[in-house]
Amino acid sequence: MGLQLIAALKDVSLSIEKNEYVALMGPSGSGKSTLMNILGCLDTPSSGSYKLNGTEVSEMSDDELAHVRNKEIGFVFQTFNLLPRLTALENVALPLVYAGMSSNDRRIRAEEVMGMVGLADRMKHKPNELSGGQRQRVAIARAVVNNPSIILADEPTGNLDTKTSYEIMDIFAEINKKGNTVILVTHEEDIARHARRVLRLRDGLIETDVKSEPVIKNAL
Repeated sequence: MGLQLIAALKDVSLSIEKNEYVALMGPSGSGKSTLMNILGCLDTPSSGSYKLNGTEVSEMSDDELAHVRNKEIGFVFQTFNLLPRLTALENVALPLVYAGMSSNDRRIRAEEVMGMVGLADRMKHKPNELSGGQRQRVAIARAVVNNPSIILADEPTGNLDTKTSYEIMDIFAEINKKGNTVILVTHEEDIARHARRVLRLRDGLIETDVKSEPVIKNAL
């Protein structure tokens, strides 16, 4: 039986400017996760071009790609991806270890962002001692600790209840206000409405690309 080549994305032409807040939507198999992985330099397109800050990603060395993923891009996942044996503070500080920051500076910066996401009183807790919403806050703090220019969030509210989801989206709104570009994948319409631009994909193509005003910020 022959192998069939499936194109996850087809003729997608897209430009995302600094400080945009974009939601990627689409049914399963639409290509949104593939697009997210390419934007995050986790996957390389088999054809075409992807320029990040004016640099062609396909021409970057492995070391340059690793630097971009650690310094320029912060990742937030549906399943949090926290290390269970580390405290919340240690999880947040982990990217700073790879960045070569001193132990004292790591602690100061990690404590700062833990306070930013409202978890100053949970720094010494392990992930299994935190609620789902608190774990996602830790994951967001870890994503922003290196001051990346881009935050990529893959279904960041997928495992959370509605109230907690909106609280998490308020944090992303604050991050965007501070100048970060925020790109999130979601299948939930109410979550996508928090963004200022919604891209809908279907069968590897961009179906619609609509800019709008985000919903009113929810009270934390």
